[in-house]
Amino acid sequence: MHSPPISDRARSWWPWSGGGHGPLPALLIALTVVTGLVDAVSYVAIGHVFVANMTGNVVFLGFAVAGAAGLSVTASLTSLAAFVAGAVAGGRIGARLHAHRGRHLRAVTAMAAALVALAVVVSAVVGQPVSDAARYALIVPLALAMGAQNAMARRLAVPDLTTTVLTLTLTGIAADSRLAGGDGGHPARRLISVSAMLTGALVGALLVLRVDLVLPLSIAAVLIASTAIAAHRLSAPGADWATPPPSH
Repeated sequence: MHSPPISDRARSWWPWSGGGHGPLPALLIALTVVTGLVDAVSYVAIGHVFVANMTGNVVFLGFAVAGAAGLSVTASLTSLAAFVAGAVAGGRIGARLHAHRGRHLRAVTAMAAALVALAVVVSAVVGQPVSDAARYALIVPLALAMGAQNAMARRLAVPDLTTTVLTLTLTGIAADSRLAGGDGGHPARRLISVSAMLTGALVGALLVLRVDLVLPLSIAAVLIASTAIAAHRLSAPGADWATPPPSH
């Protein structure tokens, strides 16, 4: 009896295997790493503000209004506004390209790569520590990119891969577990998503603290650009995975 080829065994271990999503999970995992990288930069180097995690920004906004030290109402509002604007842009791209998920991914990541590349240039010019005036030139393009990315991930609808939000992912790990009386759910998918963001945040924070903010932003730009290139090359017109899943 012959053992199955390594490629077949690898597919059986991949938690998104058989879901009809093709290369999308792997590409979205790369973008989840990007989220960790840019939020590490925004929080550690730009000054206690998130550009991807809007739940945190809303909380920070409340703290800042209450007068908590080290937080800025203006910075939080700027990030929120830019994120929403990016989500609108991402939504419009999705409405136009929804029939082909690969082209949708390619268009949004190409735009996001340009925005993050702009942030790389700005960060190289302003250096560290980032001045109060310069911080907004970094917050805006990064939050725009993350808003567009989040809107795209929402429409692509790959299970457990939102790329920017983990609260429901972590809740699902616990609430669907057998300990909680559930059927176990899909812990592998969720743990991969959590690990991807944690990895990005860890690497981003280490690089900001020990090198500078240019390097983690450059890595983020390369990852997004690579995702756009991969989406372009893999987007065959008749690819089954490119067809959107049916609406529920």
